[in-house]
Amino acid sequence: ALAADIPLTGRLDHPSGTCKKRAPLCGSTVQVDVVVEGGKIAEFAQNVRACALGQASASILGRNVIGMGRDDIQTARDALENMLKNDGPTPGAPFDGLEVLRPAREFKNRHASILLAWEATLNAFDMAAETQAC
Repeated sequence: ALAADIPLTGRLDHPSGTCKKRAPLCGSTVQVDVVVEGGKIAEFAQNVRACALGQASASILGRNVIGMGRDDIQTARDALENMLKNDGPTPGAPFDGLEVLRPAREFKNRHASILLAWEATLNAFDMAAETQAC
């Protein structure tokens, strides 16, 4: 259900940061646009072409990303990676819905796709910060 219902899809008209990332192993791609205001994501859009696991991860991100700072996204991304690679704890709220992806730890070839939207969001956030610093 998560994979079929990804929120905040498409592109923003005037993003302050954008990033397109590709997972080389499976060919999944995610493009993320953000508007950052006051160090928080004010607007967000994503274009996701990924497997069901990557789509589910992007869906959970999209449901909770507005109002988040870079550290919030980085912490959730790192916790997700730890959950997948080391059977670590579930990422904290509001990203605790990522628990549904725990069984994917067995599919190492899908980990990059699952992390793709998170990494694209972090890169877009960094681009927005550089733009605002000029």
